[in-house]
Amino acid sequence: MYNKKLLKHFTNPKFFGKIKNADAIGRAGNPRCGDIMDIFLKVDKKTQKIKDIKFQTYGCAAAIAASDMICELVKGKKLDEALKVSFKDVSSSLGEMPPLKVHCAQLATEALRTAIKNYQSKKND
Repeated sequence: MYNKKLLKHFTNPKFFGKIKNADAIGRAGNPRCGDIMDIFLKVDKKTQKIKDIKFQTYGCAAAIAASDMICELVKGKKLDEALKVSFKDVSSSLGEMPPLKVHCAQLATEALRTAIKNYQSKKND
């Protein structure tokens, strides 16, 4: 059902955890399947680059793998570049996902975008 790359990100996620005093947090969830994702960001205020990113996800293997992959794809990127990462980038980076699990990649991008928007709204206050 799941390919080796997806299973690797599920069983050994590099970015799992919580950032104490995060600059922003984004949450996304799907009540139908029960997946809930939190993305934590630390942003370099001068360069606007994501200097640290972590996630905590309650959900299936695909949800955890997608959370880990979005973190891998955007760490070190400027916020405006990170906003351009799509769910297709996440799912293709993980390899073939079962069609019923592609929504996990969508949730991961939604959680990231929410975190970035939360950061930007705090900055503009």
